[in-house]
Amino acid sequence: MTHLTAIILTYNESRHIVPCIEHVRFADVVLVFDSFSTDDTVTLAHGAGAEVIQHAFSDYPTQRNAALSAVANKTDWVLFVDADERVDTALADEILAMIATDEAVGWRLPRHNYIFGKLTRATGWYPDYQTRLLKIGFAQYDPMRLVHEVVLLDGALGTLKTPLIHYNYDNARQFAQKQRKYTTYEAKIMYEGGIRPKLRNYILQPLRHFKWRFVELQGYKDGLHGLRLSLLMSWYEFKKYWQLRGLWRKK
Repeated sequence: MTHLTAIILTYNESRHIVPCIEHVRFADVVLVFDSFSTDDTVTLAHGAGAEVIQHAFSDYPTQRNAALSAVANKTDWVLFVDADERVDTALADEILAMIATDEAVGWRLPRHNYIFGKLTRATGWYPDYQTRLLKIGFAQYDPMRLVHEVVLLDGALGTLKTPLIHYNYDNARQFAQKQRKYTTYEAKIMYEGGIRPKLRNYILQPLRHFKWRFVELQGYKDGLHGLRLSLLMSWYEFKKYWQLRGLWRKK
């Protein structure tokens, strides 16, 4: 019988960890791979029947590769799930059906994102494919992609139909914190690539980004919610170039 391990990466996820574990009990083993949480995440995980391994965090691809190594000789397949994600019964059934085949060594899942409590069906947040179902020995994470991790597969990639549910951002403050992190990282990558901002970038790039989100990615279908997200993401596109400017000025 094919063996499946569900792995949940955590750091201070006491709010989400128990319901997340409850939704992956169809796996043979549930492993919480924790970055030395300072809240009661580990205690709650043990209480919910999960195995727990603690590993110091440096970056996401390193953490995910460490988790893969930890179960390399104990399982055939791994399903990575974040603590704020949920796997419903239909998706669980599809996962179990696909790993019983030889169609692929990795599977990507569409994802339903709830942002500010609203299901976001456009604006770039759907289908939001995530490659999370991996066959052991055929997958690893690109160590150079520190955020928005990329899976390197030695074989075919398949696509599941049933979406993973993601309770993404609860409020604007949480959204802003995450986007600041992303823009800082992206500005650094551009700086290291020798890209210098031009005056027009501060105006044209945010406008292009808004058009891309609201028109091309059909953000208008999400109504005022899509308009708000498109405007916010355009603002952080401006902030990215502003931070890039700051890096060059420091030099």
